[in-house]
Amino acid sequence: LIDTVESFGLSGGVAEERLDAIGITVNKNTIPDDPRGPMDPSGIRIGVPALTTRGMQEKEVKQITLCILEALGYDDQEFQRQRAALHKEVIQLCKRFPVPKQFI
Repeated sequence: LIDTVESFGLSGGVAEERLDAIGITVNKNTIPDDPRGPMDPSGIRIGVPALTTRGMQEKEVKQITLCILEALGYDDQEFQRQRAALHKEVIQLCKRFPVPKQFI
């Protein structure tokens, strides 16, 4: 879980939308003692099983982490300017590590 309100000033829903826009799927999620309601939570949940299933290792998880930090750290205007470049980076990584055929 990441407290996106405390860390980035974004609700979990906004963080989820931004990451979805660059090709990273997370879920908005409540955090412990969340002051916001479950319909507008303060955090996101990140899971790595989809990454390890593709064969990604620590190096790739760090790369994705940097993409997440950039996407959530920008103000709205800068995010719009950087969105395409971040999305391209995520797509290139996914092409290097396709979903195994047994999971399609």
